[in-house]
Amino acid sequence: MNTISCYSPIHVVGGGLAGSEAAWQIASSGVPVILHEMRGVRGTDAHKTDGLAELVCSNSFRSDDATSNAVGVIHAEMRMAGSLIMAAADRCQVPAGGALAVDRDGFSEAVTKAIHDHPLITVVREEITGLPPKDWDLAIVATGPLTAPSLANAIQTETGEDSLAFFDAIAPIVYRESIDMDICWYQSRYDKVGPGGTGKDYINCPMDEAQYNAFVDALISGDTVGFKEWEGTPYFDGCLPIEVMAERGRETLRHGPMKPMGLTNAHNPTVKAYAVVQLRQDNALGTLYNMVGFQTKLKYGAQAEIFRMIPGLGNAEFARLGGLHRNTYINSPTLLDPSLTLKSRPGLRFAGQITGCEGYVESASVGLMAGRFAAAERKGEAISLPPATTALGSLLGHITGGHLVTDEEPGKRSFQPMNINFGLFPELQPGSIVKPEGVKRFRGKDKTIMKRQLIARRALADCAAWLGQESTLAESA
Repeated sequence: MNTISCYSPIHVVGGGLAGSEAAWQIASSGVPVILHEMRGVRGTDAHKTDGLAELVCSNSFRSDDATSNAVGVIHAEMRMAGSLIMAAADRCQVPAGGALAVDRDGFSEAVTKAIHDHPLITVVREEITGLPPKDWDLAIVATGPLTAPSLANAIQTETGEDSLAFFDAIAPIVYRESIDMDICWYQSRYDKVGPGGTGKDYINCPMDEAQYNAFVDALISGDTVGFKEWEGTPYFDGCLPIEVMAERGRETLRHGPMKPMGLTNAHNPTVKAYAVVQLRQDNALGTLYNMVGFQTKLKYGAQAEIFRMIPGLGNAEFARLGGLHRNTYINSPTLLDPSLTLKSRPGLRFAGQITGCEGYVESASVGLMAGRFAAAERKGEAISLPPATTALGSLLGHITGGHLVTDEEPGKRSFQPMNINFGLFPELQPGSIVKPEGVKRFRGKDKTIMKRQLIARRALADCAAWLGQESTLAESA
């Protein structure tokens, strides 16, 4: 840590994406940081290394389209704000069509090196078993969905609120050389070409109707891991185990992760597949592929047997089988103020998935905001919240001002983890959507696309203004 700084340090607990981003933002403002990370002393059920910002569920940061996709917009805003997570992702990108996917190991190594090399950041490997002591003054808890039980209990004691828990599932990874390319083929859906992609960025495994029905039957009857202590725990809909989706209806999978639309079998172009399993490149070498949407709670033996029923994966070798990890988050709209500070404890902020956001990018973005807010407070500056019209501001609004009660059960919170989406953004001004000249019919999909483009353009312009940057940055993002 640089002792020349005139400011006392801000403590950040947790070295995941949110904690690493928070530490980077604080240090970039000239304030020293002490980053506390327990991995290296105590592991978790999902992490495999002690590297900072390790990715455990997927290697995808999802869409990088900043013109009409909410995830792409938050990517662009974070880049504008000097995000370490986005800089590392851009450097470690692997082909994934229109998505931003990264080499897992390279990404974590890049973040770890940047954090360790920064003269204002000190990394301390230790487990923080309770809330940060009050003599730390300013602190950020960014312990993520795998918050240690002792710390979760301390949060409950402080807030008087029960933390909700559910399970996120992680998908298996297959060795590329074990995939039968005489059956499978390379193609992105609708041949979409995006940053770092070629339009052939996924390996596709086709199924006919009989194969699909047999596969669904196997999933439903497969042996799963039991969690008697947490029976009834709700899943996040964006990360449902594949067998849970199958139980919701026989056609659910072929209208979800196994949908065949936009794909043509290169080996048999005249026959339309009834369902398709897609695998996405997982590392820079192209030796590992992730089974897209195949998060699972199946036991390991059942996974290998059932997933080898998929055409092209009959001899698949798995670098990693799927599994589950517990996810804990707080009732942020009740507990946190608009600057992510715990209302009962001035100076203590929360960041990342523990606040009730969902996804790598969203977690890092909340860390970015918490870091900027804490740094401003330490320097005696006014805290500037991002405009509600930005992706950052809309996500912050969901976290700190989301739904608190339901009509059916007054007093019971309905706040749930959320990915960034256009439903969180404020509506456009009336009259903003104007039918283009020469277009006779303007409604439905075309109108929705224009609406999203206008929301995205407004968000980037307002974010640039918030950051004190030229509007041309928003236009070129």
